Amino acid sequence: MIKIKEGKEKNLLRHHPWVFSGAMAEPVPEKSGIERVETSEGRFIAWGFYDPESHIQLRLVSWDENEYPDSAWWEKKVRESVLRRKNFFVPSSDTNTFRLIHGEADFLPGVTADVYARVIRIIISSRTAFENREVLVNTLSAMLKPDMIILNTDQAFCGIEHMKEVTEYYKDSGNGRYEAFVPGEALSEIRIRESGIYYSLVPGSGQKSGFFCDQRENRIRAALYAKDAVVFDGCSYTGSFSLHALRAGAKRVDAFDISSDAVHRLMSNVHLNEELGVLPEGSSSRITATKDDVFSVLRSIPRNTYDLMILDPPKLAKTSKGLEEAKKGYKDLNRLAMEKIKNGGVLVTCSCSGSLSREDFRTVLAWSAKDAGVEVQVLETLGQAQDHPVRLSFPESEYLKVFILRVIK
Repeated sequence: MIKIKEGKEKNLLRHHPWVFSGAMAEPVPEKSGIERVETSEGRFIAWGFYDPESHIQLRLVSWDENEYPDSAWWEKKVRESVLRRKNFFVPSSDTNTFRLIHGEADFLPGVTADVYARVIRIIISSRTAFENREVLVNTLSAMLKPDMIILNTDQAFCGIEHMKEVTEYYKDSGNGRYEAFVPGEALSEIRIRESGIYYSLVPGSGQKSGFFCDQRENRIRAALYAKDAVVFDGCSYTGSFSLHALRAGAKRVDAFDISSDAVHRLMSNVHLNEELGVLPEGSSSRITATKDDVFSVLRSIPRNTYDLMILDPPKLAKTSKGLEEAKKGYKDLNRLAMEKIKNGGVLVTCSCSGSLSREDFRTVLAWSAKDAGVEVQVLETLGQAQDHPVRLSFPESEYLKVFILRVIK
């Protein structure tokens, strides 16, 4: 049993799931396990997973005193999370890649799961989730019967969670039960589809889960400004924004990414969609893809070239400790874009740093505009796709912030 210090229980009673060491009264348990969590007066708050070696030592999961979070609880939460995405399971849909489990927003701490056509990718970022990975695999395989499940620990969290970097592969052993196996050779490419556009990828490779489906609706919105436009796609990764811009009739797209593999994959995806008739004929001649750092590129490109600029950088603030430095990075990045874009041009700018709030990001953009000597109109305020829900009692789950801006000089 763990007691919470007086005055530290308010957010927890509102169902915020994270409890740090400073909020727990002594003595605390020496070993990890499921703990009953109470106020200083002995009132039940929730059941939680306690792990003294985790950077979040206590994760609350069940505020129902009669709902003990055992393996049956894990199975129930996984099933509920998948069923909430039932609108995506349509055979005729133009999208077959989406998020199945979105961590604490789906009440499953440290678990992310995405489906890519017939493959499921699970990413584990907490020791608690890793210890329950068998339930995750068994439940998802029983519900969805994928060709393969790939499970790995999140490299970004292995150090602070004291976990090893692990990758496990599971497939049907022939009797309907999924068992771990070691691939005898490199995995083959698969083809996925999002909003009618095709992408090829090797399961388990690339950044995070291999494809970012959180920007699904935002790519569609950005494309509305792309017709006849000269487009800059910074941090393009494998080209989702670029492909949407080309489909919408962009005059030219210049894409940049720090990864040579991503640049190669982007052009491969352009050729694939042109061959399939998804992109207009000649699209591959209207795009350049270059390996380069977006900050360097923005400093070197000429002014007044681009009608539409897209900035979707990787997470600049990995934790709240790096937030102030990240704000400087976001300010410089957007200032440079505002200086270089055409008068009246549209800037689509994104932040996936969970510790940077929407209001703080908006303030940073205001600083960028001031330093660039421009006026800015907010045209659209966007966020993550519906399969990445935001849990109101857990504001940190709103990690993706997107503004579509018009820059007036």
